[in-house]
Amino acid sequence: MKTTILALTVAALAGTATADVSVGIDPSDAPWLGYMNVFELPANGGGFVFGSPWGIADLVASFDDGANTLTMSPNTIGDPDPFWYQGGGGPGAPGNKIMEANLYQQVDGGLAGQTVTFSGNVLSYSFTDAHNVRVFIRDFAADFSSSVDVFADIDASGSFSISLTTINDASRHVQWGIQVTGVNVWFTDTAPFGNVVFGTVPTPGSLALLGLGGLAATRRRR
Repeated sequence: MKTTILALTVAALAGTATADVSVGIDPSDAPWLGYMNVFELPANGGGFVFGSPWGIADLVASFDDGANTLTMSPNTIGDPDPFWYQGGGGPGAPGNKIMEANLYQQVDGGLAGQTVTFSGNVLSYSFTDAHNVRVFIRDFAADFSSSVDVFADIDASGSFSISLTTINDASRHVQWGIQVTGVNVWFTDTAPFGNVVFGTVPTPGSLALLGLGGLAATRRRR
């Protein structure tokens, strides 16, 4: 059972902190990046299939600058191949994969040895049990072979705040963002599965000088 987050702060000590940095869901702090991990259904063993950079719209995520919101919905695949849908895709077809959509920002080297706090506000949450949502901060090794992570479940409206003290190594990569995991659904069938809506606000200070980086390339779905 997931834990409702109203004001949760988690700290993971992984090095010597030299400063505190606060980040949020700010669409003006570009670039926001997308990455998708794909797994078999639990009934088929749940094994990892592949992972690759994806476009933000493909996750499915959308920023609304006028409303100051970010909405994330169940992942949809327009390909009717049985690889993606049991018996072939179409309205009502059950998905054949578990999709882990990651929307995040990344700083390369500029946050070494600092305490990073990622906070925000969930305006609404209507996902069913077919999907789960987590916010995260991840501190990756230079080659992305390992990481020190903080995750927190989101399952209701309210505020969240998580913190991670990063390893003091300028070769590492620090990410923060949102992860939506669940079965893929046909694009006409998303409404019954729900979504999550976050408020977007400018991050205190500018992260531009820290060298926001990461994989800027995107790959369209198969």
